[in-house]
Amino acid sequence: MHARILIVDDDPDILGALKKRLTWMGHEVLTAEDGEQALRLIVEDQPEVMLLDIELPGISGIDVLKQLAEKRATVPQQSLPEVVVITAFGTIGRAVEAVRLGACDFLTKPFEPDHLSIVIEKAMGQVALTRQIGLLQAEVEGRYEHIVGQSPQMLYLLDTARRAAGSSATILLLGETGTGKEVIARALHRWSPRAARPFVVVNCAALPESLLENELFGHEKGAYTGAVKREPGKIEAAEGGTVFLDEIGDMPLGLQTRFLRLLQDQEFYRVGGTQPIRTEVRFVAATNKDLTEAIQDGRFRQDLFYRLNVISLTLPPLRKRSDDLPALVDHFVRRHGAAISRRPFAVSQDTLDLIREYHWPGNVRELENILIRAVALCEGDCIEPEHLGITVRRKLPVETNFAEEDNLDYHAVMELYSRKVIEEALRRTGGNQTKAAELLGLQRTYLTRLIKQRGVTIKPPST
Repeated sequence: MHARILIVDDDPDILGALKKRLTWMGHEVLTAEDGEQALRLIVEDQPEVMLLDIELPGISGIDVLKQLAEKRATVPQQSLPEVVVITAFGTIGRAVEAVRLGACDFLTKPFEPDHLSIVIEKAMGQVALTRQIGLLQAEVEGRYEHIVGQSPQMLYLLDTARRAAGSSATILLLGETGTGKEVIARALHRWSPRAARPFVVVNCAALPESLLENELFGHEKGAYTGAVKREPGKIEAAEGGTVFLDEIGDMPLGLQTRFLRLLQDQEFYRVGGTQPIRTEVRFVAATNKDLTEAIQDGRFRQDLFYRLNVISLTLPPLRKRSDDLPALVDHFVRRHGAAISRRPFAVSQDTLDLIREYHWPGNVRELENILIRAVALCEGDCIEPEHLGITVRRKLPVETNFAEEDNLDYHAVMELYSRKVIEEALRRTGGNQTKAAELLGLQRTYLTRLIKQRGVTIKPPST
């Protein structure tokens, strides 16, 4: 693997020898004689690796590393080189400081050609790893970056979320499965001052209590059979960032007690540990459960609920934000059309009508999965209803929602509903009983008997 390498040294002999050797190895070589020139070439030519002498006139090598560390912290997406410091035998201590500031290795003077090859190979391996991490981060961010929604409910939710993101207060996200709770959690992190720090996801429903405890808090060596070394948990890994606790309503009661203490004291113990560990993370929790009901049933601690529910955001189900459907359809079709079939797709009006009529029990997640299926199965360039694989749940022609105080006696309810159906048929036929009987699929004489039994008032047809 060949690279663009910047050599920074004020000794012309060292500079010449390194340039000659690296050129022979097939690399593109740039040179600089001081720190100021090196910083300029980093911006202009973007080398992948930099060999940096610590002892430089003007801006020292240590100062160059400090400036690069600041750039990594403030502009994490900026392309910066992996640094190998060049040091004399008497300055090993400064080389250690350089590694602390972000250098990946050091090269001592005088250097051996074989050692130089090993150091460069190691640096290039780090470059490849950094690129791979960047691609994975971009893929994850692309998956969760877009929040599609202009309905009043979503605009209010997003406005509240943006205002809440700047604080360190714990946030509880509520809503049905598939409404986009993780998307909002990632947005809260992205909009917060913690955006450059880790965002760590823990699914509280995916593991049994002992494994979930280990996942959150980590363990000490010898804590249990198989614990051959100390392992940090997700909370330690997220230091300074955000921990997203998905399905918090499924966290076992025993673990709820330990987690409550963490929220109160901002410290915890690893499994098998005796020393408290201080932490500074922001927690965002989510659930599709009714926590009030879980508290009444003894499945969730009330004091933990109060700690989590500092700021509460409820995500609306898709059926209550139908205004967002066209934009969501367009977003998912464009994304997955490009990824799966490498071509654009249109969506027919009949398809959009079916999508609007469907009740979407799985919410946005179900919509996305169905559109992925449609993109995969569509042989042309227009998605039709048959590509969706869904059917609209048949709706009753008369409203059947009941209030808590309504009488639910079966015969009384059915009689009331029967009367409403007959009245609707007569309304549609202008009071014509013959046509109403045809519409209802009944015999004319049977309809007349039902009208009398149900006490239906027959309005004369309008003239």
